[in-house]
Amino acid sequence: MNDKNTDKNLLGWVATILTPLVILMLVVRILITPVFAKIEYKMPGFPEDPFGFTLEDRLTWSEPSIIYLTNGAGIEYLGELTFDDGTPIYTADELSHMEDVKGVVRWMLTGLSVLMLILVLITYSYVKKGQRLEMLAALRRGAWATIGLIAAILILVTVAFDQLFTWFHMLFFENGTWKFYTSDTLIRLFPIRFWQDAFIAVGVLSIIFSGLILIVTKPKRQKQ
Repeated sequence: MNDKNTDKNLLGWVATILTPLVILMLVVRILITPVFAKIEYKMPGFPEDPFGFTLEDRLTWSEPSIIYLTNGAGIEYLGELTFDDGTPIYTADELSHMEDVKGVVRWMLTGLSVLMLILVLITYSYVKKGQRLEMLAALRRGAWATIGLIAAILILVTVAFDQLFTWFHMLFFENGTWKFYTSDTLIRLFPIRFWQDAFIAVGVLSIIFSGLILIVTKPKRQKQ
């Protein structure tokens, strides 16, 4: 009996730990679309490109750049893009970095699929055993953990975004492979303001998702 309770508690805490990861990765996937860039470029105060890209230029070149991250094409998809004078829009270093980014995105999507499957299996196990309330409690813990994590991230975005941005890249990319000149296309399309707002958007959407989980899993009051 004790072993069964231990297993039940362990699965519940696994579900709790996985919930923030699933929420964050799901939100990131939602934002890896040209729609986010279209909204971001039109935000008040978004910096103009000092080297001459217009809004239309940014919309034109950002769309295939973002689509590349989730499609099945090779790097030639971006390597074949050229300006009107025939000059490639990306340098070799930029293309190499985009390949690295695509690799990270692929790992994230694979991880998201696996973790969601695990959550579904844990939920099925709890429901099958008539332990629905325990599963709801596990999801609520995960939602609150997500809110706490996001709060910490948003504080860092506010007070030390440059350091947070550096940590993020050091975690996923080799040193020196993600730094470019301000005149490079990647920086012109996706300046630091773009990434600040992206982090904030991830935070806001994650809190919304967590709030929905808390609403859906709220225990019902027993009738007197």
